[in-house]
Amino acid sequence: MTRVVSVLIGIALVACLPVLGDNYLLRLGTMFAMYAALALSWNIIGGFAGYPSFATAAFFGLGAYTGAILQGTGVSMFIAWAGAGLVACGFAALLGMAILHLKGHYFAIASLVVAEVLLEVATSWTSVTGGGMGLNLPVLQISIEAQARLFFYAMLTIAVLALGMNWLVANGKLGFALRCIRQNEDASSMVGIDTTFYKVTGFALSAVFVGSAGAIYASWVFYIEPADVFSVLTSVKPIVMVLLGGAGTVLGPVIGAFVFIVMEELVWRNFLSFHAAVLGLLIVGLIFFVPNGILGLLRRRWTSGSRPQSSEENVE
Repeated sequence: MTRVVSVLIGIALVACLPVLGDNYLLRLGTMFAMYAALALSWNIIGGFAGYPSFATAAFFGLGAYTGAILQGTGVSMFIAWAGAGLVACGFAALLGMAILHLKGHYFAIASLVVAEVLLEVATSWTSVTGGGMGLNLPVLQISIEAQARLFFYAMLTIAVLALGMNWLVANGKLGFALRCIRQNEDASSMVGIDTTFYKVTGFALSAVFVGSAGAIYASWVFYIEPADVFSVLTSVKPIVMVLLGGAGTVLGPVIGAFVFIVMEELVWRNFLSFHAAVLGLLIVGLIFFVPNGILGLLRRRWTSGSRPQSSEENVE
């Protein structure tokens, strides 16, 4: 109960960012919410099931273009966001049935290729996507400050929904099945777990909020192009965040997203000319020295601190 209250307090504090009236903090808050949604979504298939998916960029870009195209045809922005999530979810389910029989690096490569294929489709399908020139979205007829608050709360809503999804999965039958698959997929199948069904379900759930986040991002920036929304970094960053926070946990991806965006901003500000190298070294160092994530480190220290010491330990 205490943990639930702490999470609710944390969400309430983040939701108060617009009250501060600082556009910079509001932009960071929007990015943090988007990162948290992507990391929480990847955690379903990568953290619970242990499948190294690089398809996040594919779902994000597909959602961005779906939302943009729907809005271009006159569909309401909010309906377009929801539709983008459903399209990404359906696409992930079909994709999962095609590639989830692969394992390890074979699955990772197959999932990575999907984003590249969609990038080529978006680049060549000029009549619908605008091709390499990109696609403009309708500009909202409200003030800049109102737009910033709208997209912040929209991203925060997606992040909270993704957090709720992680909690339900972790405490439900799906989470149990995915953990069994991560431990030993063959043994899980032998004891009666329908591994294909649960893997495809987890893969589809890992896409639904990513697709909506992509559509919200497209509306936020008012312009998208294939190289931006299908960037491989969109697939890599959520993985790094989950590993930083703690894979297969509910709050780990959120902690990882917060640490990642803080490091990203500090490095950008202080090492502008070679920020990518410095950020990469910091991330590799954290993952190397904290292999179970920050949440795992905190749990281990809390456990060791609460464990009664033996006489030999007291002497040391």
